[in-house]
Amino acid sequence: MSKSMKLFKKSTIAVVAASVMMSATPASAQITSISDLLSKVRNDAAQTEAENRQREAEFRQRRDQQAGKLAEARRELSTLEARARSVQNTFDSNQNRIDALGDDLKAAQGDFGEVFGLARAKAGEFKAMLDSSLITAQYPTRTEVLGRISESKALPSTDDLNAIWQSMLQEIQAQRQVAVFDAAVANENDGAPQSVTRVGPFAAFTTNGAQFLDYTPAAEAGGISLARLPKQPGGAINSAATDVTKASAGSVVYAPIDPTRGGLLKSFERFPTVGERIEQGGFIGKLIILLAAVGSLFGILNIIRLFLTSTAVSGQKRKAQASKSNPLGRIMMAYDNAKNKDAETVELVLDEAILKESPKLERGLNLLKLGAGIAPLMGLLGTVTGMIKTFQAMMIYGTGDPQLMAGGISEALVTTMLGLIAAIPLLILHSFCSSLARGVQGTLEEQSAGIVARHVESRGA
Repeated sequence: MSKSMKLFKKSTIAVVAASVMMSATPASAQITSISDLLSKVRNDAAQTEAENRQREAEFRQRRDQQAGKLAEARRELSTLEARARSVQNTFDSNQNRIDALGDDLKAAQGDFGEVFGLARAKAGEFKAMLDSSLITAQYPTRTEVLGRISESKALPSTDDLNAIWQSMLQEIQAQRQVAVFDAAVANENDGAPQSVTRVGPFAAFTTNGAQFLDYTPAAEAGGISLARLPKQPGGAINSAATDVTKASAGSVVYAPIDPTRGGLLKSFERFPTVGERIEQGGFIGKLIILLAAVGSLFGILNIIRLFLTSTAVSGQKRKAQASKSNPLGRIMMAYDNAKNKDAETVELVLDEAILKESPKLERGLNLLKLGAGIAPLMGLLGTVTGMIKTFQAMMIYGTGDPQLMAGGISEALVTTMLGLIAAIPLLILHSFCSSLARGVQGTLEEQSAGIVARHVESRGA
């Protein structure tokens, strides 16, 4: 029973395989029988075996080629190792010969070896000093001989020894000179040579424009040792430099000297400009400046208005004809309307007229006073916000880096300064306006009292 089932399964697999092959074969090469299928399978097996034999032959061929290359590389490695040993032997032989010649040289030099060694050491030290000197910008090749002496192992010649003290003497002479020479400036005139004025080893500036220059050894600066300072000191310092450039030979003028040889001039880069100060004040600082500008403009206009009013009142005092264009004229017109009444009524009418003029004279004074009081408070507000930022930076980053706290401290101090700067002119303007208004009011009261007195006299007569 089991044997018949096995035969049945094999026949089923064969039929299925035959059906699959028939479906995968084109219509022109369809397999119609078991013998065709068997023939097809044999042909495919033979083709696959041929392909495998071809791949195996190619693999063996590549293997032989790689083996040949490996053998060639090993032969080349052996040759190079032998050559390296030969070169090393030659190097060792030459080094031994150099050592022997060095010993012979030391023996031949005797006590002069120490002298020449000291000369080389001093030449190196002096070269380093000259490289950092501003005078080297005028004589860029003067340290070459010192460098050769300091690096040479041979005995220095007489000329080399003389070059050491001659360089020292040149440095001493140049330190007391004000010289003009042509040199390239890194960030001026596209690096083209231009006239430069040097004041000893202390300062250098362009002859045209008196722009101060920063000196850096050419080896460190990439070939050009002079560069214009990004921020000039300005003021009297630049004026003194201009005087030096315009001075004639033999004349005596004040010259700018930086005893630190560039350190003080570079420090001007850390001084903020007015715009940078305003930026440090932040939003509150800008509000204070706006308040100061508007308040000052309003105060100046108020002073002009009160001055014109005071002039008009002074002119009206000399005229009998009343004009309604000034406070005194309007008070005189009010008297003309009530001059037929008794003295008490006239006095009340004039007081009423003066009370009407007082608000016009005092217009805007309270705003100036308010602005003068608000400005310091806004500065105090900026101080508080700036300290809050400082403490926040300390909380986040700690106190290791002061620059992280500098922003908040700058805002705190700058806003306080701006608040005081804004309050002072506003208070002055308020004082001037108040003084002018009180002066006009006093004139009106004086003239009103005179009008009442004349009215009483006229009624008594």
